[in-house]
This record gives sequence, C-alpha cells and structure tokens, in this order.
Amino acid sequence: MPSELTLVEILPTGTHKYSVIWLHGLGADGHDFETIVPELHLQAAANIHFIFPNAPIQPVTINQGAKMRSWYDILEATLVRKVDITGIYQSADAINQIIRQEIAKGIASEHILLAGFSQGGVIALHAGLRYAKKLAGIVALSTYLPTVEQLKAEGSAANYSTPIFMAHGILDSVVAIETAKSAFDSLEAMEYQIKWHDYLMEHSVCVDEIHHIAAFINSCFH
Repeated sequence: MPSELTLVEILPTGTHKYSVIWLHGLGADGHDFETIVPELHLQAAANIHFIFPNAPIQPVTINQGAKMRSWYDILEATLVRKVDITGIYQSADAINQIIRQEIAKGIASEHILLAGFSQGGVIALHAGLRYAKKLAGIVALSTYLPTVEQLKAEGSAANYSTPIFMAHGILDSVVAIETAKSAFDSLEAMEYQIKWHDYLMEHSVCVDEIHHIAAFINSCFH
C-alpha cells in the first residue's frame, strides 16, 4: 500500500476549524460521497475540511481477483470467517496519517470526525477506536467490524466515550444486517457510546439517514 493516499477534498470557505475524513466502499472512490456534503446543510459547513481518501487499487479475491479500489481484500462472501486483517491494519495506518496531517495544521483531534461506508466503515471504526487522541465522532454506515476481538485489547481509552453513529439498511444484501447488528451489540456490550439506526433501504444511503447523519455531526462539532 502507498504510504500516502490520494485525496478528494472540499476545502472550508471560512476558517478551518473541523475536519471530516470520509471513506468510500469497495470499488468506489473518493468522489462517491463528495456530493453528500451540500445535502447535509451542516451548521459549521464553512469551517469544515472534507477529506475523501481513495483506497489503493488491489486485487479482490471474491471478485475473481479483479483489481479495484479496496481498503482490504475480501476473502469470502460471508465477511466474518476469513478476513484480511493485515489489510485492515494497513489502511487504518494510512488514515491515522491523514489525521496527523490535520492535527499538524492546528486542528484539535477532538474536531476530527471519521466516517465510512461498508468497507470504509470498517476502517473508520477500526482506526477511530484505536486512535491515541480523542476524536469528535465516528459515522459507520452499512458496515461491520471483523476486529472486535482485537479491539478488546487495543482500544484507546481516549476514544472510549467518543460518540458512534451506526446505521444500516434492513434490505441490505451485500452486508447482512445481522453482521452489522452483531458488531453493534459487541460495541454496546463494551460500553461504547454507540447508537443504532436502521432504514428501509438496501446497501445504500437514504434521505432520512442523511438528515440523521447531519444532526449527529452537528452534535459532534459544537
């Protein structure tokens, strides 16, 4: 994996106070969630630096080894049995580097929020809950967490109380809602500050969800 990821960015029009790092799903790219920004109508919109990293292009086993943007390899369609743990850690390291770059610009870690969809959500949760400094929040959409057991030993005390927004489509045929709910239940049992939302949709994002994400981000950036 390249040490530095290429980025799609929306720069703040006012003073840079906050940063959102938003990770796309398998086979998409940094432009995938770029268009969601104006739909959020965030209170601090002018002060937010939106960063949409591009995952590296690599072969994906369940897609017959076809190369595409992927945060880690998907080895089996079941998602939970065989997981590219090494790839997850490598991608989390690359996201940690972006967080450090924002901190170097003078942005407090408490003003940096991680968001991710599907594979990107795995990395947002994995990286965010291990990050050594307090973050603003984590948005985990249509996703799961194959590294729950490792988190029990590796979780950062700084992000133990960081709010987590977890959402899923009831009709999702890509990431089964049961897989997501299992991750939620585990994190809730570990007493993370996590809230569950589900919507009548497939592996996607819907209008009600966008409104709820906006309210969550507004509550984190106050």
